[in-house]
Amino acid sequence: MWKYIGTKECNDFLLSLKLFNCKDEKKYIKTIYSISNNIKNNYKIYKIKKINDKYRTIYEPNSLLKNIQRQILINILNNKSISKYAKAYHKGISLKENAISHINKKTILKLDIKNFFENISFLDIYNSCFSIEYFPKSVGMLLTYLCTYNEHLPQGSPTSAYISNLVMKDFDEVLGTWCEERGISYTRYSDDMTFSGIFNPSEIIIKVRKLLYKLGLELNNDKIHIIKKSSCQIVTGIVVNEKIQVSSKYRKKIRQEIYYIKKFGILSHLEHSKYDIDRKEYLNSLYGRILYVLQINNADQEFNNYKKFIFNLKNKIS
Repeated sequence: MWKYIGTKECNDFLLSLKLFNCKDEKKYIKTIYSISNNIKNNYKIYKIKKINDKYRTIYEPNSLLKNIQRQILINILNNKSISKYAKAYHKGISLKENAISHINKKTILKLDIKNFFENISFLDIYNSCFSIEYFPKSVGMLLTYLCTYNEHLPQGSPTSAYISNLVMKDFDEVLGTWCEERGISYTRYSDDMTFSGIFNPSEIIIKVRKLLYKLGLELNNDKIHIIKKSSCQIVTGIVVNEKIQVSSKYRKKIRQEIYYIKKFGILSHLEHSKYDIDRKEYLNSLYGRILYVLQINNADQEFNNYKKFIFNLKNKIS
């Protein structure tokens, strides 16, 4: 349908997308093309340390590009459906939703996709999100450039998370259907895949490797975990052996902090624990962690009492 569209029509199409607020149409078009042609100059790159002492590279777009990407996310990408097996990066879905599918299962298999974002390519993104089926080719290519860095998906961009789900949609559907036919529960939370039920783990691993290979992706061999019911089965931080619950270690840490606050007072507790933050910031953080426990299990009376205690303490300090 876009066969005979020209430059003017493409520019009119870009104007209709309203990617950022600019009343000067010529300036708007010039700015969009300038950013897409010099994409590396519009990012700040830094590294954050992970739990395993390795580093994750974060690509932070400048304010203008970030605003443009948000408009792409809201007005274009969010209108595209993702697989029911994808449990991250979309409204109304949480870690809890990812864990529920795997409660009280005999075996859990956890797999991880190696360098997930970095290995999602420009062509994958174009075909999944901005192809000629929906956009004039030049517009689709430009939108893809605006959402990529060095022809891959940058972790840190507002659009990257949802794009990853769109790129993985066919993978999720094929793998999810294959699993359902065998009575296996499957979910994917970003680069973490979880399988539960009664199965031969090696059969699943072989299937996943083949499907990932078609996308230019591969498994992280260091993160293949098989967990039997006799052990503590944790899915994206949530224990699922018999019911969903935050790990005992996580709850014990909060319980300990509440005890010290009640016994010694908030200031003495902060001084003794060597927290380098003020009272309000600390209490907001602790309150957030308590809410997380209650999000997973809202009937936990102990943590509902902690919630009231910290809420009242926050108000007293304010």
